[in-house]
Amino acid sequence: MRSMEFKMERPGLLHEGDEITVTEGVLPSNYYYTIDPSLAMSGNIPFRERLKVRSGRVTSVIQNERGFYVTAEFDE
Repeated sequence: MRSMEFKMERPGLLHEGDEITVTEGVLPSNYYYTIDPSLAMSGNIPFRERLKVRSGRVTSVIQNERGFYVTAEFDE
């Protein structure tokens, strides 16, 4: 299992246990992932840590002073 954190801008878009799919974006030296349809976005991921699968499950949604964060697990 691989765990990854995503930033979500508004509450209630995702909930614990939700099945998700992600879209991969490419930058000059990193990848980034977006939970479809544009619900949350990951930070930059180095090329050597590229995600091998495109579907997973939300394990937690937390709110702190910086916003809403979604943690998802992927079978790799």
